[in-house]
Amino acid sequence: MKQMQHILIIGFVWPEPNSSAAGSRMLQLIKLFISQNWKVTFASPAAETEHMTNLDDRNISKEIITLNNSSFDNFIIKKQPNIVVFDRFMIEEQFGWRVTKHCPNALKILNTEDLHCLRKSREESFKNKEQFEIKNLLNTNITKREIASIYRCDLSLIISDFEIQLLIETFKIDPDLLYYLPFLFSPITTESKKNWPNYDDRKHFITIGNFRHEPNWNSILYLKETIWPQIKKELPEAELHVYGAYPPPKATQLHNPKEGFFIKGWTKDAKRVMSQARVCLAPLRFGAGIKGKLAEAMLCGTPSITTNIGAEGMLDEESDWNGFISDDPSTLTKAAIRLYNDKNLWLQSQQNGIGIINTRFQKKEFSTTFIKQIHKIQDNLAEYRTKNFIGNMMQYHTMRSTEFMSRWIEEKNKIKE
Repeated sequence: MKQMQHILIIGFVWPEPNSSAAGSRMLQLIKLFISQNWKVTFASPAAETEHMTNLDDRNISKEIITLNNSSFDNFIIKKQPNIVVFDRFMIEEQFGWRVTKHCPNALKILNTEDLHCLRKSREESFKNKEQFEIKNLLNTNITKREIASIYRCDLSLIISDFEIQLLIETFKIDPDLLYYLPFLFSPITTESKKNWPNYDDRKHFITIGNFRHEPNWNSILYLKETIWPQIKKELPEAELHVYGAYPPPKATQLHNPKEGFFIKGWTKDAKRVMSQARVCLAPLRFGAGIKGKLAEAMLCGTPSITTNIGAEGMLDEESDWNGFISDDPSTLTKAAIRLYNDKNLWLQSQQNGIGIINTRFQKKEFSTTFIKQIHKIQDNLAEYRTKNFIGNMMQYHTMRSTEFMSRWIEEKNKIKE
């Protein structure tokens, strides 16, 4: 019988499942590891926040660590985890070489959340009023950093099948280094559906998302300036409720009851407010990964209006969307009005959402195969790593360049003190 695994998660931020899709994703991973009876330690250099989940209540050890400080060396030597999960590539850059140096036999997993290089490149193209092309990715520094991090790790969790395909076809990454792990949801059953408010009991529109996430903020501005005025003109009694954590003053200033545009801010219960709405609006013009707000809408039986980027990674070719998809603002507006008014269309869209959740995001199926893959790699870790020559080469150079830079920063900080 194998000894109990000890898994260390190094977080870019503390998990906030009620604030962002990334927070929900991290909590799903934590629950999966706990279900295996693994010991879980969560460490982060980030400041604690008011909306972070209570790790103590989940019997998870919580540790505050410091960037560019050798105190982490003592920390990792003492912990000696079997598995280390880096939450996003920036964390792997900071701590990966230290883990390799002091825990060489620990399985290193990169949790990408989404491909940051894809999201940033799309954002740059949008702001420059250019059509995004894959070639835009190839020469950016963030792309080189993120791909290097993927190579240095034993396994990278990719949430979108579109991004898996991109990494394999464009960057020629060995598929063995990548693992497709989408959101993990229990199936929507007839019983769970009974708890949903019906069409007639719902009203108004909703959009939701962390205001600090640039794609969300841009989407809110797009709604305010372009899409919502046209919807409001046709549906004068309707309101748009905008939820999200950390609304800045520039967001709260958009609050305008006369226009039916309500900035609601953070909500403790996203499912409740989503279930009360008739239609979810998510006209995202750039981004990456899988959009938590759209998955949440399906889980609440709320049809949605979104763009091709919004629906990316969530739909099979033969499946129909949980509403409508379009990149044209006029088409989006007309579709939103039609979906809001047409009960039969609304019910069919709701059913489409159930089909998407129950076929693409099954927790039991993906959880079982993921845990098996972890054990498979651990059982042959040394041999497995010999096949990743590029990763070994990058690790060799990173151990020197990053280590010396980090130590220089640490000494510089000592002088300041």
